Amino acid sequence: MAENEVKLTKLAKCAGCGAKVGAGVLAQLLDGIKVRHDPNLLVGFDKSDDASVYKVSDDLALVQTVDFFPPIADDPYLFGRIAATNALSDVYAMGGEPKLALNIMCIPESMPKDAVHQILRGGYDTAYEAGALITGGHSILDDEPKYGLAVTGFVHPDHVLTNSGAKPGDVLLFTKPIGIGVLTTAAKADMASKAGRDLAEKLMTTLNKSARDVMVKYEVHACTDVTGFGLLGHTCEMAQGSDVEIELNVGSIDLIPEALELATMGILPAGMYRNRSFAEDSVDAGETTLARQDLLYDPQTSGGLLMAVAPQDADALFAELSRVVPSAQRIGIVREYRGGKRIFLR
Repeated sequence: MAENEVKLTKLAKCAGCGAKVGAGVLAQLLDGIKVRHDPNLLVGFDKSDDASVYKVSDDLALVQTVDFFPPIADDPYLFGRIAATNALSDVYAMGGEPKLALNIMCIPESMPKDAVHQILRGGYDTAYEAGALITGGHSILDDEPKYGLAVTGFVHPDHVLTNSGAKPGDVLLFTKPIGIGVLTTAAKADMASKAGRDLAEKLMTTLNKSARDVMVKYEVHACTDVTGFGLLGHTCEMAQGSDVEIELNVGSIDLIPEALELATMGILPAGMYRNRSFAEDSVDAGETTLARQDLLYDPQTSGGLLMAVAPQDADALFAELSRVVPSAQRIGIVREYRGGKRIFLR
């Protein structure tokens, strides 16, 4: 390694979205905070949604979100790209288009200037790919590097998508394979194959823009991006917010084969255990093996979009998604809530 190179992941205790505060702990931290009422605030933090939405006029609402995390890749440019892709995703999940962004950066005083430059360049290139502009930001000194974006997007007030609008009969579609957290955890220990690392990097730098652009043409009732809380954590939030129950067909979920092998060996990120602790009381796992369950709780960094679409539009949306996303999957259905468990694995 050259003298001015640095292994970013060695400077981080947790990687990527695996560093998120667990959903259960987060709910406790926010409990009791008074929410100010404003008729133009269409979506606020009290809804466990991906971003806030504020109505500016009859034709325009602002979508605002922020996301940053410690390095999930050693290459600074790649880390910048992944962090920016992940931050932009929340706007896409609301049905919006990212327009403006601000850098958020924490860097050790000893970090080489070129490494800092490459992180920022990765963020800028990804924002421009999304059609957004980075217009500034804020940085502080910290022993552990972190990077991300605060993003503002636009959406029509009548076309906002939330994670709480799923209706009985809806079909659940998903757009990326599962197992990113396991692969990146294994990569830190040099236990992932080159093909596995390359796949994870490709998925984490693939914008959800194409998925969003297709999705908004159809009758989609709810959407969320699957990130740090894992597929089951985010599905649980959708079920609770929509007051429905959801049946997932595990055999239809694209589980990355190498990640499943690693999970079977017990190579799992700490965030998986936090996600299981949050969601498992709401999940009927049926006959699903433990390793497959673990992957469904696996924290995804820059994961795909989970959509609840009206049944009459499901086939057409699935067909169009199949041409533009990494892995189009038809993974489940939404049903009337009957009390008890919210998620059923079949």
